[in-house]
Amino acid sequence: MQQDEKYMREALREAQAAMADGEIPIGAVVVWKGRIIGRGHNMTERLRDTTAHAEMVAITAATEAMGGKYLNDCALYVTVEPCPMCAGALAWAQMGEVVYGAPDPRRGYSLFSPSLLHPRTSARGGILSEECAALMLQFFNDKR
Repeated sequence: MQQDEKYMREALREAQAAMADGEIPIGAVVVWKGRIIGRGHNMTERLRDTTAHAEMVAITAATEAMGGKYLNDCALYVTVEPCPMCAGALAWAQMGEVVYGAPDPRRGYSLFSPSLLHPRTSARGGILSEECAALMLQFFNDKR
């Protein structure tokens, strides 16, 4: 649990960077053998790219660091449950584990059955969920 919180706090730092840039505050890190090999936060506004989600940015950084497209020995920590697009990318990357903070009851991948993740990917949520959700609430309340 301490490791989960440690890496989720790193993902929260990424989410805060997104919020500082006016992006929806979602952050992600990819961990391999206790080392962060990929980081990302939402960059859809900055890049004018609807696919530039935190998970996609972190996957790209991690595959570059690993020198290959498969991340089956890695774990992704992300502040909000991945959307279907990101879950599909995680499946193609064969991510070993997905750990998320806050659930996304409107657009999360878990709304779909069968799972959009790779069959060997383990997934769990709820790590620092209140902090992750609070950041999202703050962002959208500030927009209104």
